[in-house]
This record gives sequence, C-alpha cells and structure tokens, in this order.
Amino acid sequence: MVPGSIQFIREQKGQRDMGAKKTSKVILRDDMIFTGASSNGYTIPLDAVKAFGGHDAGISPMELMLTALGGCTGMDVISILRKKKQAVTGLEVHVEGIRADEHPKVYTDITVHFVITGHNITPAAVERAIALSRDTYCGAAATLRHTATIRYSHEIFEAAAEE
Repeated sequence: MVPGSIQFIREQKGQRDMGAKKTSKVILRDDMIFTGASSNGYTIPLDAVKAFGGHDAGISPMELMLTALGGCTGMDVISILRKKKQAVTGLEVHVEGIRADEHPKVYTDITVHFVITGHNITPAAVERAIALSRDTYCGAAATLRHTATIRYSHEIFEAAAEE
C-alpha cells in the first residue's frame, strides 16, 4: 500500500471499507415518504413524484443513485487533487442519467461533469484524478457501469485572486 494513496488514507483513519458490512434502513413515514437512515445515524428524505403517489417531499431512490455516484467520485477526485497539492477552492459534480423505458428501468447512460475552481490547477492532474476514480476507486461507478455507459468531462476555472 502506497502512503498517501486513497486506500492508505482510509485505513489510517480507521475507515477501511473492504469487506466491511454496511447497513441502511428505510422507514415508512406517510404515503410514499420514507426516511432513509445510514448505520452512522445520518438520514435523508425519500419520496416519489406526485404522478406515482408521492408528494415530491424528498429525493427519489433513483436520483439518490446518481447523487451517490457524484459523491463517491467527487470525494475521490478532491482527495487525489489535494494529494497532488492542487489549490482547489471549489468542486461541483453534475450527474445526469437516462433510464431504460422498460422495467426495472435501470440507468443506461450517465454523464458525470466536474466543475473545478482553484488557483493554477493543472489539467493533467484533474484528468488523472478523474481517471483514478473512474477506473480504480469509485465503487458506485463500478456498480452502475454494469448497466450504464458512464461518460466523464470536466471544466477548470481560475478562482478570483485573494485580496
């Protein structure tokens, strides 16, 4: 294991995930409204759109999959860029997905677009960080790529000079 690598950092912080059992539960609140709860106590509201009996009072489960992909790859990329001493001041990950017409209506095409802001960000460092996340580290991408083609793109913006 390489010091400074994502796996090394996770193990040093006691966050080793490999083979670890993860748990989650969803609790019905009303109609189609659920509260999703992670094993570490965080919660997220889930709901269906009105056309499917919901109230639009939370994120849909399928949108949550896109959010998970954005969070997973975003955390990888920012960790790698920080290790590479890139002066990132902002990072957004925009994720769009297209689903199949027939049930189970899996995602078939996903685009992941990074918007990175900072000072003198090296394009090669960004490209390498995205590639490492895409090909090695992001478990959400590895799971979704079984049904979907995932495309990645990025933009880099220079942050305003600090005063």
